[in-house]
Amino acid sequence: MGSIGFIGAGNMAEAIIGGVVKKGLYAPSDIVIYDIRQDRAGAFSSALGLRNAVSPRELVRDVPTVVLAVKPATISVVVQESKEQLRDRLVISIAAGIPIASIVNILGEDARVIRVMPNAPALVGEGACALAASRACSTEDVACAREIFSAVGRCLELDEQLLNAVTALSGSGPAFCFMFLEALADGGVRSGLSRETSLELAAATLKGAAAMVLETGKHPGELKDMVSSPAGTTIEGIAVLESRAFRSAVMDAVVAAYTRAGELAK
Repeated sequence: MGSIGFIGAGNMAEAIIGGVVKKGLYAPSDIVIYDIRQDRAGAFSSALGLRNAVSPRELVRDVPTVVLAVKPATISVVVQESKEQLRDRLVISIAAGIPIASIVNILGEDARVIRVMPNAPALVGEGACALAASRACSTEDVACAREIFSAVGRCLELDEQLLNAVTALSGSGPAFCFMFLEALADGGVRSGLSRETSLELAAATLKGAAAMVLETGKHPGELKDMVSSPAGTTIEGIAVLESRAFRSAVMDAVVAAYTRAGELAK
């Protein structure tokens, strides 16, 4: 796949780089990174055998694909500084809330820009993300981006107008899952298990339940019914969750995150 550059070497960039190297998509020597914190970039590049650029312009000059992994507040400055070189590159942005049009307006209508919304589990290779592409992107450009982000989890292609919903669901969703996981573990402790045992079982339970949905293709309601025996323990617990409007609360949380994502985008 040639070479690739990352402007910004934070946690998400490190996760993506680790994923593509592990999958064999890029050799470490084909990856160039730049970060304003040169000590961090230097340590990371030395540890993995990456190339370290001294400026965004130097990085862009040497690679056909550039991943913008900087804070949303600084992305326009980074693009503006390197716009002449970026115009004929594939530009992939993971800056939350920054629309494709913001980058295209700087680079021009022919700019090949892909916007990706990754999530925190990408840090352990279990991400769930979605991407949207500018009009100038080819099918090969989209395939390239999907292959890169599939190296750290699942990656779907969607219309850009749906990315705020993705932000709410898979972007904010891990935090909701962490809260549920913590509550499950607390319930185990309340029932007599040690904290360590309860947390391990709760995490494995949540991971296993998600895997059953993805691997069987069955509806969660059907899988829930498989676990719920007549007059058994599970249905008693479900009755409590239903009485406390558990599902409505979760849906409302996602919608609230979606509304906020729209506000921030503006």
